[in-house]
Amino acid sequence: MTVAVETGLWQLDASASTVALRHKTMWGLVTVKGTIAAVAGQGEVRPDGSAVGTLTFGVTSLDTGNAKRDAHLRGADFFDADNHPEITFAASSAELRDGDAVHVVGQLTVRGISRPLSITARLTGADADVLTLDGEFTVDRAQFGMGGGLLGMIRGLATVTTTLRFKRAAA
Repeated sequence: MTVAVETGLWQLDASASTVALRHKTMWGLVTVKGTIAAVAGQGEVRPDGSAVGTLTFGVTSLDTGNAKRDAHLRGADFFDADNHPEITFAASSAELRDGDAVHVVGQLTVRGISRPLSITARLTGADADVLTLDGEFTVDRAQFGMGGGLLGMIRGLATVTTTLRFKRAAA
């Protein structure tokens, strides 16, 4: 199935988008799950079908269901929200390939540290006014200066799962 995406400006619909995190802790024995509620973004689909855009994620909206843990994750050992309140992803290229697969290349910035990130998302819906992308990728927290915690209990990769719904921006 090949899907056509309308050219123009698109605005993230935060109320219909989700960002979820999961990470194995305690040497891989326990999985901590959380969500980031504060998401914003926009993009542009160019006439050649490629796209560019930016997403921001508010670190202070991180919710794992445990207030003490959330405060620790927002602290200097992890996200350092006081100094770096947002995580950003700047997509320099997004191209629809092989039906509904969207190859996205960009820069992920966490704690003021930027690293290249390439992912393949899935275009799960598109019409003239709304498009939805689903994606999942892993991030090595150590690349962004986040420690392993006491005795290395929380090292390794964090998995990020997103459903991002965009609406055509008003002209």
